Amino acid sequence: MKKLTLTLILSLFVLSSANAGMSDSDKNQAWECSGIYMANYFLPSGETFEYSMKEKSMASVKVLKAYALETGIAAKEWDDGVNKAVDKYYGSKYDEAKTEACHSFVNSTVPNGEERVKKVVQTLY
Repeated sequence: MKKLTLTLILSLFVLSSANAGMSDSDKNQAWECSGIYMANYFLPSGETFEYSMKEKSMASVKVLKAYALETGIAAKEWDDGVNKAVDKYYGSKYDEAKTEACHSFVNSTVPNGEERVKKVVQTLY
């Protein structure tokens, strides 16, 4: 009986952690993308970058944070990870390949990611 109870408890624990949300890999990628997006928004003078892409960058940061919170990541943990990524990328030049990879990540990781970003862009002003 003890074995059965222990097996059920362990099974529930494994199943609940499997459904907990973002994997560590996804969380790290989301932080990296947030840093890249923030760097895009605050590009140094002289960089050419369409304003609509700045809007999409800020909206993507908001969507990533909302999704992280929805999946159970604590706000402080999320903010600490984003701050490290922002420190890493702040002041860097626009990197189209990294930005496009982040767009793909958001669209494939966040349920309805593309639609959520579009919706946030519409509410920025």
